[in-house]
Amino acid sequence: MTSVGRSHGSITVINAMPTGIGATIGVSLETKATFSETGGSRTVAIKSDRSEDTTMASICVRRAYEAAGIQEPTEWKLETESQIPVSRGLKSSSSACNAIIRAVFDEISFDMDPVDLIRLGVQCAREAKVTVTGSFDDACGCGLGGLVMTNNREDEIIGRADIGDYDVVISVPAFKIRKGTLPVDRLRAAAEEMQSAIDIAITDPFRAMTLNGAIISRVQDVDNSVAERAMSMGALGAGLSGSGPAVAMVVPKGDGKSFAGDMGLAPDETILTSTR
Repeated sequence: MTSVGRSHGSITVINAMPTGIGATIGVSLETKATFSETGGSRTVAIKSDRSEDTTMASICVRRAYEAAGIQEPTEWKLETESQIPVSRGLKSSSSACNAIIRAVFDEISFDMDPVDLIRLGVQCAREAKVTVTGSFDDACGCGLGGLVMTNNREDEIIGRADIGDYDVVISVPAFKIRKGTLPVDRLRAAAEEMQSAIDIAITDPFRAMTLNGAIISRVQDVDNSVAERAMSMGALGAGLSGSGPAVAMVVPKGDGKSFAGDMGLAPDETILTSTR
């Protein structure tokens, strides 16, 4: 039997690195994992980016079996494919962890509370060292959708809200930003400044994502001009997602394609999606 697990992407409202408090909005980009206890050995294929390391994926499989109290078999086959580009700030790792664990659980007919499953994926990401904060906020946005605010130091949800239906335009530069290159000390030093965005994240998330993006861009020495231009052209909110380099822009439903055209964004570096 071949089993399937799915998860989605999310965009940043509050980057958790300065304070441990993070917030995200779920978007419709999808990651799909297929898993089967066959193949003659343990194999992982990341079909959407075959250059990516497979360590995290293998950790997810192992920990899923451990959580179920079942010995990991000596042979299994895992394939993942995703609409979410890697290392651009769009939560590809969190989405992959969710999807892989769901696929394994489907294969072995094991059920787990959705938030506990997300916590398990966060543990996998931490073990694989692909996250600085644990990314519980990212994983919740991917797995649950809507607006989610979390305490990443405790892996607890501290706020949720239905975000409504909006188009999301994402500018995705070709280069990647790896977690190991981030100025962690400078980001943590921005904690007091970030509080102004945290205070309005649930009541005015688009304003919060704009403030957050400006703060994180400045601290990381990343160009914020795309977000600034988007706001001047009528975006509801715009800012760096995660540690970048992707910039997410929220616009009214149905306006995404025309807005991207008006912005003059390169089609091969632009993703059109929606909130979920």
